[in-house]
Amino acid sequence: MGIIKCKDLPYKRFELNLIETALKDFKSAQSASKNADDVLSARDKFLDVLEEYSTQDSLANTRYTLNSYDEFYRAEKEYYDEISPTVQGYVNEYYRLMLKCPYREELCKVLPITLFKYYECAIKSHSKEIEDDEREENALVTEYSDLMSQLTTDFRGEKRTISYIRGFLEDTDREVRRQAAISIGNGLKSVSNKLDLIYDKLVKVRTRMAKKLGYKNFVELGYLRMDRIDYDEEMVKSFRENVATDIVPVVSKIKNYVQKSLNLDKIYFYDNDVTEIPTAPVPCVQGEEILDSARRMYTEMSDVTGSAIDKMLSAEAFDTEARDGKWGGGYCTSFEKFKQPFILATFNGSSGDIDVVTHEFGHALADILCFEFGDKEAGIGSMETAETHSMSMEFFAWKYMDKFFNNPEEYKLKHLENCLTFIPYGVIVDEFQHIVYENPDMTPKERNDAYLKLEKKYRPYMTYEGIPYLDEGTRWQFQMHIYESPFYYIDYCLAQVIALEFLEASQKDYNEALLRYFDHVKRGGRYPFSELVRLANLKSPFEKGALKEVADFSLKICKDLQKI
Repeated sequence: MGIIKCKDLPYKRFELNLIETALKDFKSAQSASKNADDVLSARDKFLDVLEEYSTQDSLANTRYTLNSYDEFYRAEKEYYDEISPTVQGYVNEYYRLMLKCPYREELCKVLPITLFKYYECAIKSHSKEIEDDEREENALVTEYSDLMSQLTTDFRGEKRTISYIRGFLEDTDREVRRQAAISIGNGLKSVSNKLDLIYDKLVKVRTRMAKKLGYKNFVELGYLRMDRIDYDEEMVKSFRENVATDIVPVVSKIKNYVQKSLNLDKIYFYDNDVTEIPTAPVPCVQGEEILDSARRMYTEMSDVTGSAIDKMLSAEAFDTEARDGKWGGGYCTSFEKFKQPFILATFNGSSGDIDVVTHEFGHALADILCFEFGDKEAGIGSMETAETHSMSMEFFAWKYMDKFFNNPEEYKLKHLENCLTFIPYGVIVDEFQHIVYENPDMTPKERNDAYLKLEKKYRPYMTYEGIPYLDEGTRWQFQMHIYESPFYYIDYCLAQVIALEFLEASQKDYNEALLRYFDHVKRGGRYPFSELVRLANLKSPFEKGALKEVADFSLKICKDLQKI
C-alpha cells in the first residue's frame, strides 16, 4: 500500500456487530481446532477485525482533537465512548478463550510471554456489570477534554488557550512568566466549579466500578487497567521514596544554583521552567522549519530513523499549529490498519517545540518498528515501556541540536535540568492520585490541601505564593492525565530514569547505545518492563541505588554544561 496522507485516510464507522461476529467465528474455530496452528490462524482473523475497530476509533478521536468544534467527529467520538465497554466485553471473552485453550502450553512457546498476563489483567478489570459506569467515565473525560481545549483566558490583551500561555512560563522576562502564571490561574478559576464537579464524578464512578469488581478502592483496578504485570503499588511507593531521597536533593541543588545565578528572591512556580542561562534557548527555526530540520536530523542519525521521518512527512502525519478548539496537549497515535503513526502537537515558539518533536517521534518510531517486527496484539508494550522509547529519543537527538539552536549546549542544559526537575513533579501527580482514590470522599479543598502538602515534600525549593487560584493547590487541574488516564503519570518517571541511563550510555559510545535502543524498541511488548530493561543492559528504576547513580551522573553533566 502506498503512502496516503493522513487527512485522506478513509473513515468508516465501525459497526458493533462486526466484533460480535468475529468472536463467534473465533470461538467456533477454536472448538474445531486440531492444534495450536489452527488457533493462531483463528486469532489472526479476530485481530484483523479488532485492528479495524482500533483504526476507526483512532481516526475519529484524532480528528475530534484536531477540532473539538467539528460536530461530526465529536458525535463519532461519543459513539466510540458508548460502544467501547461493549467491545471490551467481547475482547475479554476472546481472552478467556485463549486462557482456557487446550493448546495454551504450545501457544506460550510462540506468542509473547506477556500476552497471557495481559489477558488476566483485562479480565480482572472489566465485567458487563460496569459497562454503564465505563460509558459514564468516557463521557466525563470527553467533557473535561472539551472544557480544556475550548477554555481561553486573557493574556497580554488577547484571549488565549492555556496550552499557548504555558509556553510563556519559559520566557526570559520574569514579569512575562508571572503574568502567564496569573493568567493560567485566572483561566482555571473561571471554570473551577466545573473542574471540581467533573473530577468528583470521575472519582466516584471509578470507585464504584472498583467496588463492583470486588476491590477495596480504585487503586488496584487502576493498576490492572495500566497492565502492571511485573511491579505493584508497594514497588511504586518505594520508587517515590527513592525519588525523595536521591533525586530531590540534586534538583534542589540545581534550583539553588539557578536562584543565585538569576538573582531571584525565591523560586516561584513561574521560575520552575527556566535555567541559570540568562537568555532562554529559543529555536532558530520555527513552524515548518522545525520539521525540515527534523528530517535532516533523523536522516543523519540512521537509516532506520531516516526512513521513518520520510514516511511521516510524506503522509503529512504532523499537526503542530496552535488554534482554538484544538486539544491542548501533545500525543502520538497510530492508525494500525494503514500502519501509519500520527503526531499532534501545539508549537508555541519555545524550546518545548523541539522536545515534542523528538519525544513524539520516539513513539512514532516504536509504532513503525512494531508494525515490522512486533506482535500485533502485544504492540509496543505497556505505557512505561512506550515512554522509554520517546524520552530516550529526546537524548539521542542531543547530537543534532545544532540544527535547531544557535547554541545547542544551552538547550542541552535546559533539557537535562527540566528532565530531572520533572521526576519530583511526576511522583507528586502519582501520590496525589493514590491519596484521592484511597479517600474518594475528599472535598475539593481537602484534595487541594493534599496536593500542596506533596509539593512541599517533593518540591521544597518552589512556591505558588502570590499566584491567584494556583496558590490554593490547584496546579493538578490542568494535568490532563489526572482526569483522563489515572496512574499513567508514574510511567513517565520510570521511563525518565531509563532515558537518563541511555543518555549516559550515549555519552560513552553513541552508536553502540543507539543500536541497543533500536533493539529495545523492537522488542516492544513481547517482554515485561523489567525484563526489557535487563535485556537493554540497563538498571531497573526499582533497583536499590539506581536513582542515586542517575542523579549523580546527571548532576555531573549539568555541571559540565554550566561551564558554557
